[in-house]
Amino acid sequence: METPPVSPLRQKDISQPQQQWEKESQENLDSTTQFRQQPGDPPTETFELGVSPDPARRNIENPHDTANSVAGLGGDSDKSHESACEMPATPQASDVWYCPDGSFVKKIISRGHGLDKPKLGSRCRILAFGFPFGSELPEGWTELTVGVGPWRDENWGELIEKCLESMCQGEEAELQLPGHSGPPVRLTLDSFTQGRDSWELKSSEKEALAREERARGTELFRAGNPAGAARCYGRALRLLLTLPPPGPPERTVLHANLAACQLLLGQPRLAAQNCDRVLEREPDHLKALYRRGIAQAALGNLDKATADLKKVLAVDPKNRAAQEELGKVVIEGKKQDAGLAQGLRKMFG
Repeated sequence: METPPVSPLRQKDISQPQQQWEKESQENLDSTTQFRQQPGDPPTETFELGVSPDPARRNIENPHDTANSVAGLGGDSDKSHESACEMPATPQASDVWYCPDGSFVKKIISRGHGLDKPKLGSRCRILAFGFPFGSELPEGWTELTVGVGPWRDENWGELIEKCLESMCQGEEAELQLPGHSGPPVRLTLDSFTQGRDSWELKSSEKEALAREERARGTELFRAGNPAGAARCYGRALRLLLTLPPPGPPERTVLHANLAACQLLLGQPRLAAQNCDRVLEREPDHLKALYRRGIAQAALGNLDKATADLKKVLAVDPKNRAAQEELGKVVIEGKKQDAGLAQGLRKMFG
């Protein structure tokens, strides 16, 4: 996909002094993530994008060399002919990166340099094009902070964040999504500030970030966005899972909330697994029992669903939602029994 040219005004904005960029980056990191550098910590650095010479420009500046090359006067004419007839090389395996969770594939168009990659709190300056309509993500030159901001709530935002965490400074790549028929999104990581790995955070910092994610997830759930809420709850759990066992009690609430989102998203198996995590810590957690009962019914495990819903009603006999779900399970069980009986009659006459 061809990248639209950047207007002169935009170029002027891009070429601001590096000192101002570092100052704004550090202020953003301090204010949004609420981290404080210790006296012995190294200063925040901004990585510069190195621009390599353009071969086409060299040819324009040296027209005599270009003419010789075309005419075959600058070397072996047979080799020049072979080079002109060569087919474009197919992408090497190292030029393609598969996201571990299978959510997207990254094709590297232009490799970056260095080994550092954006981390939590890194302020990234990127050039992005090709987002599908309605993604609500900015195109062109923009700045995003890893781990911070409502831009991460949507599906595309989460994918962009995962991609940025796998990129080096100066890298240009395309994102290909399974089932996405539109053109791939093109993303260039121009520069970024230093961030922090999760293992570098103190336990109190992880818990504070997890509380923020949980609050944002609850807000999205109430607004009718279970997918965005599930992403927030998942990020909060990933932070808390790195703490020593048994971990804070918020883990139980997060697993239960994530199960509620997954039921609405049609993911009963995942919902049942999260309810299992809750019930391992709190065997009488009514919401987890109720949600696991619904999940088991959706999976066709009617006996397990009946057992969970009856446990809920044993503690709370007036729970109307559990009564209704148990009634549905009983009716479905009778239908299955009737179908089985009819099948047996046909088999044995």
